[in-house]
Amino acid sequence: MAFSDEKLFNYCLLSLYLFAPPTFISLCYLQAPYGKHHRSGWGPSLSPPLAWFLMEGPTLWLTLLIFPFGQHISFKTITLISPFLLHYFHRTIIYPLRLRTHHLNPKPTSGVPASVALMAFVFNLLNSYLQARWISQYGDYRDDRWFWWRFFAGLVVFLSGMVVNVKSDMVLVRLKAEGGGYKVPKGGWFELVSCPNYFGEMVEWLGWAIMTWSWVGLGFFLYTCANLVPRAHANHTWYLEKFGEDYPKGRQAVVPYLY
Repeated sequence: MAFSDEKLFNYCLLSLYLFAPPTFISLCYLQAPYGKHHRSGWGPSLSPPLAWFLMEGPTLWLTLLIFPFGQHISFKTITLISPFLLHYFHRTIIYPLRLRTHHLNPKPTSGVPASVALMAFVFNLLNSYLQARWISQYGDYRDDRWFWWRFFAGLVVFLSGMVVNVKSDMVLVRLKAEGGGYKVPKGGWFELVSCPNYFGEMVEWLGWAIMTWSWVGLGFFLYTCANLVPRAHANHTWYLEKFGEDYPKGRQAVVPYLY
């Protein structure tokens, strides 16, 4: 029996759900070795701007490559894929440029291991394929009376999360640019949680799940949580250990007032 694109899509979707539990469990015990958790033994490193550009790249070029080949190209589907592309245009192009602007002479220990970047690259290949093919080919929104209601509700959630994510990232970038080692981030959502950038990204993809109203969108949201929640806990623990009594006791790790 010939192997069809639909079978590939279904296997990839299943993989997205199967990858989430081991990702969550492994990150509870082993942190990605870059940034404040950098350690040797993971092979050669890339500069952060280059690493972000390369590993996030498939979200733009692969999405734009395969999206036009779907059978359901319409104003609805082009509108729907736009927030996904907006997020990743920032993450692939704008964010690395900001890192480059603020880190003209990065330390060797501040790089991202090429092995970690490769894993992120592979995930983004998988996820970009799923999101693009669902919206342009396997999802059918033509006669969906609730499409625009869900789209605009989800878009409000998505953009709210993106604002939190981008602003929080810039606080961290500016702190690093000041030099002098790690400092306690202050202001904005940092008054509530240690990792508002992660919280904002989870809110974004919750909005995406609402907009797409699909197993693909839900799977991406759940995987994002599986990836970011244990990393936020590790960062929160790191801050507490490093700054001790100087670290605000009321801050949660990633979800305001809850966790």
